[in-house]
Amino acid sequence: AYEMYACNGILFNHESPRRGETFVTRKITRAVAKIALGLQDKIYLGNLDAQRDWGHAKDYVRMMWMILQADKPEDWVIATGVTTTVRDFVRMAFEEVGIELEFKGVGVDEKAFVAACNGDYKVEIGKEVLSVDPSYFRPTEVDLLLGDPSKAKEKLGWVPEYDLKGLVKDMMKGDVKLMKRDVDLLKAGHKILKQLE
Repeated sequence: AYEMYACNGILFNHESPRRGETFVTRKITRAVAKIALGLQDKIYLGNLDAQRDWGHAKDYVRMMWMILQADKPEDWVIATGVTTTVRDFVRMAFEEVGIELEFKGVGVDEKAFVAACNGDYKVEIGKEVLSVDPSYFRPTEVDLLLGDPSKAKEKLGWVPEYDLKGLVKDMMKGDVKLMKRDVDLLKAGHKILKQLE
């Protein structure tokens, strides 16, 4: 008789530079890279107060492997145990290209403006780079997603190597590199495809 080794991994949001561009994290990092490089004026987002438990896919895949090495099959939660608002993710992404934001207004009237520009990328101070678009609000959206990874940490010794700052840095590095190709194509006289965000 054969025994099957079966377990469940409940994975909270796991992100990386490979994340699909329809997911909010990648939508943000792509847009911020484009704004820094002068390819895009602003980004439109929905609920900036939504909180998510975002981790790096590299850490989550490592945990998947660890689950399969455990002595007995069990169910596991893979998460960071830390939540961050969409607004703070945006702020961190802009910080990676040396841009400090100021948010003004509330709810659907909230906007973000460039307060300071300290890096290699020159974006005009006072420029509006984000506004809220009510059409991006989802009626069934959960306001708060937070996982408890304590079992994974205590029983398997899983500790994420990336914090959110490290994740954002990795994603921004990838998208700045990707968008610089578009700048080079434009300089060489080629057209670039406008992708729908």
